[in-house]
Amino acid sequence: MRFQFSIILVSLLTCLSISLAAQEIRGDYLETRSADVYTGQCFANGEVNLVGNEAILAWHVRSGGWDGVQLQGLTIAAAVRANGTLGDPYENPLPAKAVLLVDDLASAQQRAALVSFAKHMGGDLLKNVKQVIPTQMELVVNAEHHGAAMLRAGRFATVQTRSIGEQDHVCGNEVTFYPPLTQLAHSMPAVALTDTYSGPALGVSWDFHGKRSAFVGTFAR
Repeated sequence: MRFQFSIILVSLLTCLSISLAAQEIRGDYLETRSADVYTGQCFANGEVNLVGNEAILAWHVRSGGWDGVQLQGLTIAAAVRANGTLGDPYENPLPAKAVLLVDDLASAQQRAALVSFAKHMGGDLLKNVKQVIPTQMELVVNAEHHGAAMLRAGRFATVQTRSIGEQDHVCGNEVTFYPPLTQLAHSMPAVALTDTYSGPALGVSWDFHGKRSAFVGTFAR
C-alpha cells in the first residue's frame, strides 16, 4: 500500500514538474525606438512630442513555452505606432497600433501561443493588433559583445545594434532616460546602427541609423 502511494506521489510530482517547466519561458529581447533612450535631459526634451512614436519589440525563446505549448527556438516581433512619445510621463501615447511578425517555422498552435505571449508581455501597447504576419525570423544576441544584436524579420524589419561607447556621450550627462517597454530580467541600452520597418497596417515606415535608441536584454517568466 505504501509502495503504491509512493508511486502515485512520484507520478504527481513528475506531472507537476513537467507542467511548471512548460509554463517557464526564457530568452533574448531586442527593442528599438524612434527616440534616444540613452540620452541627456536636454536632448530628451528636444525629441519629446516630435519623435518616439515608433518602436520594435522582439522576443526569441531560448527555452520553455507559453499556454502549455513549447516555443524553444522561435521568435516573434511587434512593430508599433503610438500617438505620442513612448515613455513620456506627461502624455498618454495610447492607443497604439501594432503589427505582429511571427516566426514562419511555428505551427498553428505555436503561432497562437507566441501571439498570446507577446500580447501578455506588451500589455496595453499591443492591445490593438492590426495584422499578424508569418515570416522568416532571426534574432541573435552576441554574447561576447554586450549590446550587440541583430533582428531580421523577413522583408518587414531589420535591426542591428552595438554597445554604447565613449563616442556616444555627447553632453556627458547621459542616463537611461526611458525604461524598456516590457518587463525584463536584464537589459542594457545600445546604439541602433540600423532600425527599419516597412510593412502594412501602421500607415508609416521608418529607417533610422546610429541612434542611442535600443535595448538588448533577456526575459524570464
